[in-house]
Amino acid sequence: MQLRELVSYLDDYLATNSITDYPGAINGLQVESSRNIKKIAVAVDACQFTIEAAVAAGADMLIVHHGLFWGQKAPLTGTYYRRIATIIQNDLAVYSNHLPLDAHPEIGNCPVLARQLGLTIDGGFGHINGVPIGVIGTTEISRADLVDSIRRVLGVDPLLIAHGPSICHKVGVMTGGAGTMIAEAQAAGCDTFITGEGAHHTYFEAEERGKNLIYAGHYSTETVGVKALAKHLHDVFRLDWVFIDHPTGL
Repeated sequence: MQLRELVSYLDDYLATNSITDYPGAINGLQVESSRNIKKIAVAVDACQFTIEAAVAAGADMLIVHHGLFWGQKAPLTGTYYRRIATIIQNDLAVYSNHLPLDAHPEIGNCPVLARQLGLTIDGGFGHINGVPIGVIGTTEISRADLVDSIRRVLGVDPLLIAHGPSICHKVGVMTGGAGTMIAEAQAAGCDTFITGEGAHHTYFEAEERGKNLIYAGHYSTETVGVKALAKHLHDVFRLDWVFIDHPTGL
C-alpha cells in the first residue's frame, strides 16, 4: 500500500494529532520514503540497532513508540547522523507514536497490558496535559500472583514494593516511566500501581501511602502496544510484520 495511505490511517486510528505530547516529541511520520509499504517492523525505540534490524528484515517502514526527535533540535552529527543516514540510504519510512499509543483503548500499552494481566478495565487516571493515559483495572488476586502474572506476560522479574494489601482489588496500570503517578493512582482508589520505572523517592511514596508499587521495566511494559498495533495492521491491510526486540533492562 502507499505510504501516504498508511500514514493517514495511522494518524486517524491513533488520534495522533489529538493528544498533546511532551514538548519536542513529534508524533506521526518522522521520515518519509518513496517505497510502497508491504512489510513493517515495529520496535519500542528508534535507535541504530532497531533501524539496522528493520533494514535487515526487509521492512519498508519502522513504527516505534519512542521516535527520533525529543526536546531541542540536534545537529546531524555523530550517532544521530548515523541513524538518519542509515534511514535515508535505505529509503526506510519511520513513524512514531508516543502518548497516543500509551492510551489507545484497543491497542494502547496501558489497556493491552491490563487485559493481558486479567484485569477488567474500569476507568482511567494518570493525566498528562489533561488526558488520562493510564487505566484502572478491577480484580481479586493476591499480590504474589499478580507479580507472577507480570513475570509470565512480560518475561521480566518485576520489582515489588509491597506496602499495600496482600489481596489486590483495584490496580492502576501506566506503562513506561510513570513512577511519579502514585498520588494519582491513590486518588483513583487504587491499592496497587504497576508501571515501568520511577525515581528512588517513589519507594517512600508507596510506603507512606500504603500502596503496592510494582516496577516491571520501562522497556518491557511498552513492548505490548507496538505488537498489538502491528497485529492490527496485519488484520486490516494484510501487511507482514516483525517485532524487533532490543531490551534495555530498564
